[in-house]
Amino acid sequence: MSPWLQLAVAIAAEVVGTSFLKQADGFTRLGPSLMVGLAYAVAFYFLSLALRAIPVGIAYAVWSGVGIVALTLIGLLVFGQRLGPVSLLAVGLILAGIVMLNLATVERGDAGGVEEQERLRPR
Repeated sequence: MSPWLQLAVAIAAEVVGTSFLKQADGFTRLGPSLMVGLAYAVAFYFLSLALRAIPVGIAYAVWSGVGIVALTLIGLLVFGQRLGPVSLLAVGLILAGIVMLNLATVERGDAGGVEEQERLRPR
């Protein structure tokens, strides 16, 4: 599985876990609380796999940014939360930052692939 797919699985699991946090009601409800634990375990496992090939700063920026955008959408669509124009602009800027960070990483050629790490590893 590619490191970017591993990161995507990690992000999806983290989003699921965080969504269930609201339903866990301070860990007073067993089912949602178990889902939080399971989802976070999956998230951190796949994040650890992705970090074998993706630099930690890039992976964490993507993890955080995509998670924020996804959870904002879930808040709007599932939980009926409302955001004003400034908040929506802020989320848009986060998304733009993720895109720019990834473009800059690819442009510099330091995407952190496994082959690159092997080349740089001391022998």
